[in-house]
Amino acid sequence: MNGNIYTVKSPEEDTSHQAISSFFLGPHAENYEHFKDNVLAILEGQKTARSNYYPDDGRFISDNVKTSDTFTKSTEKISNAVKKASDLLTQHSLPFWSPRYQGHMDGDLSMPAILGYFMTMMYNANNVSIEASPLTTIAEMEVGDQLCELFGYNIKRDQKEFPVAWGHITCGGTVANLESIWNPHRSARNLKFYPLSLRKAMEEDAPLSFIASNFMIETCAGPRKIFKDLSTWEMLNLKVHHILEIPDRLYNEYGISSVFLQSILEKYTIQTTGKKTLEEHFGIEKPIQYMLSTTRHYSWPKGCGSENMIGIPVDDGARVDLKLLEEQLQESVDKEQAVYAVVAIIGSTEEGAVDPVSGILALRERFQAKGLSFAVHADAAWGGYFCSMLPKDYTPDQVIVVPHQLGGGEGFVPDATLRAQTQKELYALRYADSVTVDPHKAGYIPYPAGGLCYRDERMRYLVTWTSPYISRDGSMESIGIYGVEGSKPGAAAMSTWLSNKCLGLNPQGYGALLSEVSFTCSRLSAHWAAMSTKDSSFVVVPLNKLPSELKENSTAEMVEEEKQKIRDRILGKSNAEMVKEDEDRPEDDKAMTLVRALGSDLNINAFACNFRYSDGTLNDDVEEANYLNRRIVERLTVDDPADEPTKIPFFLSSTEFSKALYGECLSDYKGRLELAKDDLSLFVLRNVVMSPFPTEGNFIQDMIKEFQTVVEDEVKFSRKRNEVKSNHHTFVIQGTAKIYLTLRPMFYMASHRRQTIVSATISEEALQKYVEAKKASPTETFILATQGKEDLSVICSDKKEFEAVILTKGGTVITKGAMVRIDSVIKDRPLNSKYRDVDYPSGHMPFYLYGTPSEPHIDHILVRAPNIQLSASSILLNLDKPLSEDQLAHGAILYADNIHEEALQPFLPTSDLLDADGAPFFFRTGQRFAVTVYEDRNEARAAGPGLADVKEEQKVAEGVITLKGDAFVDSEAVNRDPFKRPSKYPKWKEEFDQIGAEL
Repeated sequence: MNGNIYTVKSPEEDTSHQAISSFFLGPHAENYEHFKDNVLAILEGQKTARSNYYPDDGRFISDNVKTSDTFTKSTEKISNAVKKASDLLTQHSLPFWSPRYQGHMDGDLSMPAILGYFMTMMYNANNVSIEASPLTTIAEMEVGDQLCELFGYNIKRDQKEFPVAWGHITCGGTVANLESIWNPHRSARNLKFYPLSLRKAMEEDAPLSFIASNFMIETCAGPRKIFKDLSTWEMLNLKVHHILEIPDRLYNEYGISSVFLQSILEKYTIQTTGKKTLEEHFGIEKPIQYMLSTTRHYSWPKGCGSENMIGIPVDDGARVDLKLLEEQLQESVDKEQAVYAVVAIIGSTEEGAVDPVSGILALRERFQAKGLSFAVHADAAWGGYFCSMLPKDYTPDQVIVVPHQLGGGEGFVPDATLRAQTQKELYALRYADSVTVDPHKAGYIPYPAGGLCYRDERMRYLVTWTSPYISRDGSMESIGIYGVEGSKPGAAAMSTWLSNKCLGLNPQGYGALLSEVSFTCSRLSAHWAAMSTKDSSFVVVPLNKLPSELKENSTAEMVEEEKQKIRDRILGKSNAEMVKEDEDRPEDDKAMTLVRALGSDLNINAFACNFRYSDGTLNDDVEEANYLNRRIVERLTVDDPADEPTKIPFFLSSTEFSKALYGECLSDYKGRLELAKDDLSLFVLRNVVMSPFPTEGNFIQDMIKEFQTVVEDEVKFSRKRNEVKSNHHTFVIQGTAKIYLTLRPMFYMASHRRQTIVSATISEEALQKYVEAKKASPTETFILATQGKEDLSVICSDKKEFEAVILTKGGTVITKGAMVRIDSVIKDRPLNSKYRDVDYPSGHMPFYLYGTPSEPHIDHILVRAPNIQLSASSILLNLDKPLSEDQLAHGAILYADNIHEEALQPFLPTSDLLDADGAPFFFRTGQRFAVTVYEDRNEARAAGPGLADVKEEQKVAEGVITLKGDAFVDSEAVNRDPFKRPSKYPKWKEEFDQIGAEL
């Protein structure tokens, strides 16, 4: 080995990509004829199977029946329905077979997988039992061996130094994870509790009392002890293999048969007694826990409840933080709180991150010396098949050489190795107690096909109601009893087996395919890292840092220099050009070396965009960056049933990074995007590479151009909604003796993104018309709207006069040409996301209270979005202490007690609130509220968050208010996005209905 990651073969030796090209039907159905021939062969086989089964029975469907009018019409209807349904699928299905599809973990299916599923589906095999699936049960057992061997588990019974592994197919990774929870959660409801059940069976006069005095076992920390003398803590922390050895030991040392053991333990096992009974008997008060990264798949809390899941924060690369895991494990030791298992995520679904399973295994060994033991499970639903990239004789200290296989000019796709650390973690899977894998993800198998493998086959008995003993005679048995499912398609097993066999779970088969996919992913990551410059209207920042960013002495200059290197040597270059230009460069300076250092651990790239204002300033508002990214992904995905997939040029997907799940990783990422490090979640884009074809013929450049065009288009909308300009503004008018104006705000338009309350003077004639109208309709809400476009900050600060129209809420004009001047600002606060609270108020609803003693008014304090504007004029105050004129002029904070705003949010549209059937809306004229009034110590122009927070010492009065005048309610305009794309009516629904009507 020369240490090179990349080497080049001559064109005549270029066989890898040729083989990969034969695996699939092809992005443009290039292999259609081969596929059709295979389908016809399967149909012929089906015909033969049916014809040859007791042919003397004769034909059940005669020619006379087949030529009848009813039969003919029925077959025509079915044919028409099939054609139309197929057309619907053609028009509205996602083109997951195309290199342009970079959305979810849903790529093209291998031809052997499709054919295997199709051929078996027609036999309707049910792998719940052998009698319903004799052949596909064997196929599933074969698949189990294939997958176990892939992970480095031992499947040979003559290798006594290693436990024999076992695996099987499930309907998906979620079920596989749930089953793994039952086998370390029924392994903590069986594996963890099995020693406790055994201990009960050894009590005086119990069936196993005769061995209690001399049955010895090795404790977690090492010393051998008499089993009955173990403490509860010691029994809960026996090593996995020591527990699984107990039935064999009982037979070998005492002659106790597995049949007898199973029969007597039925009385004591957790399946019979229940977990609570055993916990009470042995004094277990603290719940046993699972530990895994906070970014785990959503299936995990489903299995044993979120309260039993201890989330371990992740590092900047979204991998579990080993130091924090160690601290949590130490806390478990200190508190003597048992741990079911620690889970390593091998390919997180959002970022493609691979947890350091080798580090977790090392921690287990260290903590076993302290008396704490736990199972290690690897959730490799996404990353499991990447083990095929490791050579059979690979060891972690080995450098893998992968050929470029240069051939076909611009059409060749280099292979790429995984990072050395990722290779090490995949190798370490052989020491995990169990592994989840999804063939229907990186195995290119049809849904549903998940899988679960056990390092020690005896663990499978822990899902059943049987004792963990094993039959060693190799006899066939039904697989269904060992899973949490009942019926499941045998077609999934056959599909997986045939694809694994035809492609090969080795570096020349799946390994070569995933190597090309990995290279393509890295090339895309290069674009995310360096496509934007200081002159671009936007920036793109990948989650995974550049090599220069990972250096301890990293500087902005170093990072920019590396980005420029990427632009010069990678972006815009074909694969062949990169390889050619690398020939005279030293290894550490090659473009190919840099390419492989980019991106995630596997083949998912997480990245986010931010935009620049027209003056070049970079946006720092997280909510507005989220808005841009949402608009981008709306253009590049299907998020509406009426979207037309065939017109989307490039597919992406998206996710959200929340502070609760991503912690410091999120904070660091926001900093790299130059966004505020607030508590808001970050909307992140994601591309998942499944196709080996995107880098052929420089095709990837076309996708990037499409992406860039979309981003530049959407930046225009982000700028429009965030650049403060003169605009038309509307206010709710309050009072008659002294006029107050309450702005009608909009969270999602910068020109209106304020909560503003002012006192104002209106020209005499216009004021008189308004007062007369108000006296005639005291509960009517009146609106003042600027007639021209005004800059809100100017008219509030410079006391500039402006022209306005006064009208009713319903739109009836009272007067035009009213001259208005702002006299004083009561409140004028920005509503940008960084100035808003994290949570809605709990236990109350806050309002600003202002006006005069004779005409007090309130306006709901908008602490976060979405929200509702609630304004009431000339309310009736009945307080235990009167408020002074100065207090009202400055503005106070009023809590409507016992109105739990948190429970009411988000509100329905205004029309639904006011016209709702049943109880009328709570904020209406005549309504009374118990209130507490507090001094507002914030300046008039103070920015949040926390503006509605008060202390007890600020309390000035309490009592009751009555909404005597008008009550204004708006939950629509305040939350309206003027640039939101309208929803489309899904026309295909009509087509479905038409097909049904015809049938």
